[in-house]
Amino acid sequence: MEPRTHERIAPHLCGRPVELVDGRARVVLEATAEMAADARGLVHGGFTFGLADYAAMLAVNEPTVVLATARLTFLGPVVVGDRVEAEAAVERREGKKRWVKVVVRRDGAPVLEGELLAVVPDTHILART
Repeated sequence: MEPRTHERIAPHLCGRPVELVDGRARVVLEATAEMAADARGLVHGGFTFGLADYAAMLAVNEPTVVLATARLTFLGPVVVGDRVEAEAAVERREGKKRWVKVVVRRDGAPVLEGELLAVVPDTHILART
């Protein structure tokens, strides 16, 4: 299956899809020095969140999908040099809404998990302005 959404995403910042099937996605990200928040190499949580968000959008895989809410828990740090992997699965559909469970792991151990609510509007979100 081919990605139908977020076609211009920067893989070095948000991850690279490695698996995409109906309602599921797996995305990997190599944590680089440009992601570091401090001298010890702690990666800013926004990059981990971005990976989770991108995986969720790919799991929905509709051209107009947007994030509405996210309820996430950070469980561990990511540091420069880590390879992290997000797994996302659509767990529920109701009209235009999609609830997506996401887990991000480093070496098999969860570092972030939670649920994102995505919405699939009829037109691109910017077409409304």
